[in-house]
Amino acid sequence: MSIQSPVISVSNLRKRFNLEAGFFAQLGRYVYAVNGVSFSIGRNETYGLVGESGCGKTTTARLLVRMYEANEGEILFNGKDNVTTDVRKLKGWEFKRYRERVKYVFQDPARSLNPRMTVFEVLTSGARYATEKKKNSELREEASGLLEEVGLSREDLERRPAEFSGGQRQRISIARGLMMKPDLLICDEVVSALDVSIQGQILNLLLDIRNRREISFLFIAHDLRVASYFCDRIGVMYRGEIMEEAPVAELWDQGSLKTGLHPYTELLFSSAGKGPAVSQGEPKSVTTESSGCAFAVRCPYAEERCFREKPELREAGTSHFVRCWR
Repeated sequence: MSIQSPVISVSNLRKRFNLEAGFFAQLGRYVYAVNGVSFSIGRNETYGLVGESGCGKTTTARLLVRMYEANEGEILFNGKDNVTTDVRKLKGWEFKRYRERVKYVFQDPARSLNPRMTVFEVLTSGARYATEKKKNSELREEASGLLEEVGLSREDLERRPAEFSGGQRQRISIARGLMMKPDLLICDEVVSALDVSIQGQILNLLLDIRNRREISFLFIAHDLRVASYFCDRIGVMYRGEIMEEAPVAELWDQGSLKTGLHPYTELLFSSAGKGPAVSQGEPKSVTTESSGCAFAVRCPYAEERCFREKPELREAGTSHFVRCWR
């Protein structure tokens, strides 16, 4: 989908990893993790990537902040200064500045928060080496305000992460992501390890933050219901490809699948406990590039053409795109 002046725009992004299995590993074998992904995220918009584990959504998110380097494709970033930059070409100070404007919140705060640090040190460790230096008193005041914004207390600054519950630790992770006042916040399965009641609290917190700060989100999830509650648009991923993209209003309505067109979207819906299951067979290995539709081997509607020719992501309605011959 084309968006006017997007915060970030991804085009034909590809990533493969060497398939290594020791000293005698076979050369030239790869795991194809991301295969031609394209999407854009508008200002103050939340875009969701949804799919089963291993579909490539986390790899895609990590390519955006260059935890991994893409093999092919383009990543364009346009922040508050309205200057478009090619992320894959950034180096030195420019790359450091980009990393301050696009922040990442991880799935497991117990692993991403240093247990030896106090909450104050966790929140300000990155800011101490930022491109814009601040005094310790300024950092303390900002950290205190952020803790209150995410539902904690100023008195929590000197405590350590192990003293908090899982939901509270995730609030600390979100506060750390907001410390540099980013244009884009990437949330990678931030509620998947939490109880259902706590999930709702964290999602409502993120909604409040988005409305208050007017920032954009990339929201990674495997649960279509959770993504539909928080996101404006959703891209459904399978085997490193976006199979369907549509506004949430087109996909989900009052707990029911509305107009999901791809069989894989139906599968995700059925896995949420609603509707008929459509899964057939097992997913193909991602160590080979698919010549046809990536979902064909599991699709109950697959025809000969589906195994032979790869469908393009084409428009099937207003702002609704699907990669399917049907």
